[in-house]
Parts: sequence; C-alpha cells; structure tokens
Amino acid sequence: MNNDEVRKRVDELSRNPNNSREEEQELMEKLSFLIDADKDYRAAEYLGGIYYEKRMYDQALKYYELAESYGSKWAWNGLGYIWYYGRTGQVDYEKAFRYFSKMVEDGNYGSDFDRMEARLKIADMYKNGYYVEKNWNKYVQMIEELYEEVKDNYDTPRPEVFTRLAYIRTKQGRTEEAVELYLDAKRELAERVSHNRFFGDLNRINWLENDLYKLIEFDQNNFDLYDLYYLLKEEHTVSFMIGSEKHEIESKKNGEEMKIRLDDKWYRNINDFFSQAVIDDYIIEAYYWDIEDFKIII
Repeated sequence: MNNDEVRKRVDELSRNPNNSREEEQELMEKLSFLIDADKDYRAAEYLGGIYYEKRMYDQALKYYELAESYGSKWAWNGLGYIWYYGRTGQVDYEKAFRYFSKMVEDGNYGSDFDRMEARLKIADMYKNGYYVEKNWNKYVQMIEELYEEVKDNYDTPRPEVFTRLAYIRTKQGRTEEAVELYLDAKRELAERVSHNRFFGDLNRINWLENDLYKLIEFDQNNFDLYDLYYLLKEEHTVSFMIGSEKHEIESKKNGEEMKIRLDDKWYRNINDFFSQAVIDDYIIEAYYWDIEDFKIII
C-alpha cells in the first residue's frame, strides 16, 4: 500500500465502532506506519488516544509528545490529562496547567469542545489549589461562564459542565436545580457511552450517581442500568428484560469489594462489570435505551 491507500484504510477502520481485535491491531499498525513515513501528527494524536483509552499511558505519553513535536496542538489536552492525573506515575500540575492553558489560548486551533475541556480542567485546578492558589469564587465564575456557552449547544462537554454546576448548586442550597443538572448529564453520558465505551465517561457516571443519591431517595421500583453503580454497593440480585430475553445481575461481597455476576459470568467489581460486560457480543451499555423492567429480586 502507498501512503494514500493507508490513509484510506485508516479512515475505513476509524469509522467502524465495532472493529475486531485484528482490525484494531491493523489500525494501530497503519497509524504507526504513517507516523514513521510522514511524521504525521494526526496519526500520532490518534495512536496516543488509542493507547490512552487502553490505559497504556507510557505509550500514550510517547505518541502525544511525538505529535506535539510534529506540530500538533490538540495533543496539549492529552498531555495535560496525563500530567494532571499522574497517569505515568508522576503528577505534575505545573505541566498540566501549562498544556491546558496552551489549548485555551490558541483560539485558532481545535474545536470548542477541546478548548472547553481545557477550561474545565483549569477551573478544577483553581477549585483544588493545584499549582495555582485555591480560589472557589474563580472556579464558580469559570463554570457559570461555561454553562452559558454549553447549555444550548450539544457539540460541547455539556455533561462535564453540568455535573460541576450541579455540585455548585448543591453547595448553594439549590437542590432541585442540582438534581436536574445531574439527570441531564446522566442522559447525555449514557448516550455517549452507548456509542463509545470510555472509562473516563463511566467514571463520571459513577461519581454522578454517588452525588445524585445524596440529594434524592433511591426509587427501588424505578431505576436504570447506571443506577446499579449505587444499588450494587450492597448485596442485591436484580433482573431485567431486553426484548423477550430475561437477564440477571447479582452483587456479592468479596473482601472489601463487591463482585458482580451477569447471568453466568462473574466480574471482579462494578468497574470491571461496566468495562467488560457484553450481551450477544455487544457491550451492555449499548442496550441502555432497550433495557426494561428492572426488578430487585433480593
């Protein structure tokens, strides 16, 4: 294949959300080819993102840094996340702040989504006092400004903004507004994950569930798939329907964790369940809108 043919094949593979392992490996190999052949920064960005989602952070860092050296600016967000969370074993808030700030300040590159994500992380740094002096009022101001920009624009990180504003509204005693923001964020995250299972979004739903049920009572007669993050903290067995098929989920104490069973397969904990569980070769999250009749058996 020549370079143009490789790019065409990369486009084909990247458009398919259900690539096999062999196809995923082919995609990674072809991206690596483009990086070596053309110093293609977009290929390096893409490959870094794949490794990030696989939690192979040393490789993600390598390709994000390579992408930046080839002229990428989008890689700034990836690098910011790596240093903010210490993904390779070392937290460096100064580097994180610098990369996120570059993303925000270069207004001629990247999407609004990219820049807004960077603004959110800078806001978090003011909230927590990471590298910068802790400043709650500045944090609130930044989130309120972002909310005005995203509330009517779905091509933005609305759930990430909504959950932060919900936390602020909770602090302000505006509980009803907080609940509505959490529920809106949950619906959008559920839609996002149904198309692309990403551990970061699943973590957001988990945190959201915990915060939501500090504000409202859990309704045992009306709950959904992601409410299992909350319900299965205790030992329970629940059933649900997908079409005419009945399925069962059980949580059982296993040391300090709750192991989870879906039908006849066990998962080490709730996070493994949501990151690995499949029904008929499709991730369980893809059935979010089709699951019906959740019932608590025990």
